[in-house]
Amino acid sequence: MDAEIYLVRHGETEWNAQGRFQGCLDSPLTPNGREQARQIGMLLARVLEGYRGVTMHVSPLGRACETAEIIRKYVPDAAPIGEPRIREVSIGSWDGLTHEDIDGGWPGMLHGSDRFNWYFRAPDGETYDQAVNRVVTWLAEAQGTVVAVSHGLTGRLIRGAYLGLPRREALSLPVPQDIVWRLADSRIEALRATTDD
Repeated sequence: MDAEIYLVRHGETEWNAQGRFQGCLDSPLTPNGREQARQIGMLLARVLEGYRGVTMHVSPLGRACETAEIIRKYVPDAAPIGEPRIREVSIGSWDGLTHEDIDGGWPGMLHGSDRFNWYFRAPDGETYDQAVNRVVTWLAEAQGTVVAVSHGLTGRLIRGAYLGLPRREALSLPVPQDIVWRLADSRIEALRATTDD
């Protein structure tokens, strides 16, 4: 990979606030989510000042597109490119549900899982290997300076693949919505957005 990647999770959404798992469905950003995107945009404007040829790879899901639109107000030269390989992991029939909904509709399916690996138990969802393979392909092809607007679980997979982490370690990575993860030189650095700009 010959790239410097600034990985961003979309801002908080209505379903995030409700504890609902979006997967490949969508809900709009909350006012807090829009503010998170604004703070990320201001941070990226400072970090990328003087950079040329920055591209913005954006998941096609609405919450990522809405976040990217806000960020572009601060980083207007970052040319947006739709990138389906960094969309959120699909949990099939479980997209849009809560844990309680899943327990009620699929009794026993979550038994023996933990808070990190249950995503891949959906009978018609994406598998771990499928999701990792698409992000590995994207990482291998990324070039130059890239702002990537993605998602929580996919962001874990991207960082885990970049560092070569085992599955459990990758799935336990944090997914805050106020951090930009800088992936460069085989290292990952957390850049935190602040509200005192």
